[in-house]
Amino acid sequence: METQTMQKSDSKLKEFFVDQLEDLLWAEKKLVKTLPKMSEAATSEQLKDAFTNHLTQTEEHVNRLEQIFGIIGEDVDTTKCVAMAGIVDEGEDIIDDTDEGTAQRDVGLIFAGQKAEHYEIASYGGMVTLAKTLGYNDVADILSQTLSEEKEADALLTQIAENDINYQASNEEPKKGMFS
Repeated sequence: METQTMQKSDSKLKEFFVDQLEDLLWAEKKLVKTLPKMSEAATSEQLKDAFTNHLTQTEEHVNRLEQIFGIIGEDVDTTKCVAMAGIVDEGEDIIDDTDEGTAQRDVGLIFAGQKAEHYEIASYGGMVTLAKTLGYNDVADILSQTLSEEKEADALLTQIAENDINYQASNEEPKKGMFS
């Protein structure tokens, strides 16, 4: 089946594409502010490093999105991403509701991180397809690179959880009132 492409600058699809770019840019900028907090809250050095390293990548994701606005001839802008705002709020609640220095907190941080990654994977995956449909093959390539990095970040979080943190948390004694 052949993929049809179009290069129409005033279509409803392009309008939607730009709206989603604005949403993604807001989400990535929010993560730039949030990842240092997650790294600081983490107990495991491996998890701290994963969040710190992903911060550098996320800053590059912001740069790429801003570059895409220029490629398609649009002004760089953001629209609040309600989904990412909720995921970040949930992550902050996890930090507040868990004890410092526990594997339980790390498990919660991994969950929060993976929820953010899964949202981004879904968004970037859809955006790659839309970019191709709109005839923005260079943009699709840029978005595909970011999509690949988000998948790698998600896989790393899974690896960290499976290698030890989940087991450690399963052996910690619960504190009264926590998550009840």
